[in-house]
Amino acid sequence: MSTALITGPTSGIGRAFARALASDGHDLVLVARDRARLGELADELRHAYRVDVESLPADLADPGQRAAVEQRVAADGPTPVEILVNNAGFGLKKPFAATSLEDEQRLLDVLVTAPMRLTHLALPGMLARGSGLVLNVSSVAAWTTGGTYSAAKSYVLVFSEGLNHELAGTGVHVTAVCPGFVHTEFHQRAEMNMSSVPEWLWLTPDQVVEQALRDARKGRPVSVPGGQYKALSTLARYAPRPLVRRASAARPSGPRRQARTEHPSG
Repeated sequence: MSTALITGPTSGIGRAFARALASDGHDLVLVARDRARLGELADELRHAYRVDVESLPADLADPGQRAAVEQRVAADGPTPVEILVNNAGFGLKKPFAATSLEDEQRLLDVLVTAPMRLTHLALPGMLARGSGLVLNVSSVAAWTTGGTYSAAKSYVLVFSEGLNHELAGTGVHVTAVCPGFVHTEFHQRAEMNMSSVPEWLWLTPDQVVEQALRDARKGRPVSVPGGQYKALSTLARYAPRPLVRRASAARPSGPRRQARTEHPSG
């Protein structure tokens, strides 16, 4: 079977991707900052699914550490990366004017620069083999105005859509995954009270991943898990921008108030 590289796999959506791909028989390369949790997950997946799992501890905001991940993605040896899942991410608690320039740069490095660079490095091998999948985790926030988090997720969305069209006919597909509220550690780590969000808006990581993999394998440029979010994202795309801005400001939990995490929940 092929090898899949997943960033931010230690919980939430990334962990669900790791389980789903391992259960399909894919070998894995797991990339995260937390060395201990990464090792525990790798052991769990090896035992449960009898696949090979490489652990690659790295902070994607650090160019030196990211270089090791880039080398692995670009390697064209006996186990090339044929599925790339760019999932790692985080949000910022404060509004843009109150956030440090260093934190804003880290946001761009992890949410924008890392997916762009890893995708660019993965493509030559995929194109030479005539097959490959790239799944870039964006968010329904990409269609809203939730500060620099939304701006970064919008980049991921448009980047993926354009690249999927560019690669038509090559056997390589790129899909932007755009979840909404997902039951993960994202909000707990930020100590956010999410009680005002109605239950019908919540998804599970497995729901997100099941839909994402199904859409990616069909070559679809965008995957929006959940009927409720298909409707809401369509509304956001076609509604007047002043209305979108007002609705974004009234969200129960804006991404700009979210704390750092390795696995976005949208």
